[in-house]
Amino acid sequence: MFYRRILLLGVLESYGGSILHNKLQKVLFLVTRKQGVPSFDFVPLEDGYFSFQANHDLAALSKQGLVIDDSGAKWTLAKDQSFLDDLKEEDQLAIEQIQCEMAEFSETELNRYISERYPDLTKDSQRQKQPSEERAFFTIGYEGISLETYLNKLISSEVRLLCDVRSNPFSRKYGFSKGQLQKACKSVGIKYHHMPELGIDAAQRSDVKTKDDYNRLFDEFEKVTLPKRNRYLIELCKLVEEYGRVAITCFEKEPNECHRSRVAIALRKLPGWDVQQQDL
Repeated sequence: MFYRRILLLGVLESYGGSILHNKLQKVLFLVTRKQGVPSFDFVPLEDGYFSFQANHDLAALSKQGLVIDDSGAKWTLAKDQSFLDDLKEEDQLAIEQIQCEMAEFSETELNRYISERYPDLTKDSQRQKQPSEERAFFTIGYEGISLETYLNKLISSEVRLLCDVRSNPFSRKYGFSKGQLQKACKSVGIKYHHMPELGIDAAQRSDVKTKDDYNRLFDEFEKVTLPKRNRYLIELCKLVEEYGRVAITCFEKEPNECHRSRVAIALRKLPGWDVQQQDL
């Protein structure tokens, strides 16, 4: 079992085997702040911090019969089984410390406690920032990062629209298939738009293995495919004009190893394009 799931079960056990959904997220947030490498990442939502991965893991644990989603309000251990002893000593101590610090807190007090300790990460702090009026265009890949880290990159850059330029918006990595990503973006106030016309068909990638193969593929995409799809580049321009701050996304971490960099180059060649571009 993944260690992060054992941590979830350990937190549940420490609270007598049952805890409200929202409270579990907040406890988990505080516990992971004490870890050198956090087991979960979080994004700021209206009612506090939230980890999509933790919620996904809890759903998986429910399918395995280890936890019960009690009336959609509480997570409850399904079996009388101990998990705390399987955790690292420092994580056991972190859970114990958080329990002691929050023992008498109401939900309002708990929210205030978190916002005072982590003021730069709260939804309120995001609202207090003066929204940027400067138009900007970004590219971002999700390789090697969590959904939460990915969303926080978009949030910090004040991206208002995410354009998915994958031909096939499916991913084996949790959170990045079309439906999951669209839902996650909506939860943090970012619109999602799929533009498969600016993607590369999977069939074209089937025999691509080396760096030279990829360079040839991307060169052909830039010089042959994109000119034929100029109207979609113009549509993307109009979206930048409408939303002000737009990002395009695909898988690869490095933009020069991804076709999205060629989309960005094509945009710069369009008449009147004067938008600042940045790779996140």
